[in-house]
Amino acid sequence: MPHDSQDISPVFRIDVAQSASESATPHSGATQNDVAAILHQLVAGQDRQNELMEEMIEQMHASQRQRSSELSQWKDANPLLARRCRAAAEALSQVQTEFLQTLTIDVNEHHEEMMDSEFVLNEFVDRYGPRLAHLNGVLQLLSQLSIQPGENH
Repeated sequence: MPHDSQDISPVFRIDVAQSASESATPHSGATQNDVAAILHQLVAGQDRQNELMEEMIEQMHASQRQRSSELSQWKDANPLLARRCRAAAEALSQVQTEFLQTLTIDVNEHHEEMMDSEFVLNEFVDRYGPRLAHLNGVLQLLSQLSIQPGENH
């Protein structure tokens, strides 16, 4: 059923025309006070946001300092295991390098098939993704628990 434009009344009506007398007069004092009040509220809100961000950063730093202290205490209590973690991290790093070498060769040889076939791409991700994620996780843990060269333990 076709509608005439006269049958539909506008929901909103915005008058964009401004009379010559309105454009020539400056804003009233009340309007300037309203703008100033809003700006003051914005500045106060921004100040509060800054305070909260500073508190959040301090909490994060405190958490990192605590974690670092706990790791240091663990290394002090387990110096032999910490050295073994270091050796294992170095050996696993070599395994990771070899794994990445194999992965990159596979990508370079089969990238066109991966672009053309979702099945081939999914096979690639299934083959390398979980191993890479777990390998990285184990390597990171061993590195964190290990005594770094130059530490006195």
